[in-house]
Amino acid sequence: MSQSKKQLVPFWVIVLQVILTLIMLGQVYMYFFNNHLITESGIEINGVPTLNLIYEMGARTFVMVIASIYVLVTQNPKQFLVVLIMNIAREAQEMVIDPLFPILNAPVSPLTDFLIHLVIVIIEIWAFVVVYKSQNK
Repeated sequence: MSQSKKQLVPFWVIVLQVILTLIMLGQVYMYFFNNHLITESGIEINGVPTLNLIYEMGARTFVMVIASIYVLVTQNPKQFLVVLIMNIAREAQEMVIDPLFPILNAPVSPLTDFLIHLVIVIIEIWAFVVVYKSQNK
């Protein structure tokens, strides 16, 4: 199979990134357009300072969505590596933050939340290693 026809980013990594991108899009919607979901989680919106933080989270998450969509379109493995590092760093931090400071309507216990994030981080690291190794063949 020629290099141009060979799939450089494995299909399962692409599917993983699509799922993560859809989750982030849901978060962006919540931050910008559905503050009710935020208040249901126990976060009190007490005026401009809180809204500033919420909209900044939305903006930063939206930038991650843009980067994710870009690599999904270009399928460039080296660019995919950058987004995978971003995913690993984000999820690894959430793995600690979410169980320590659970939201009111958390769907699972803090321990289960930690374990779910741990599995996600392991899968993301595995994806990174697979894509990285494909670049060094």
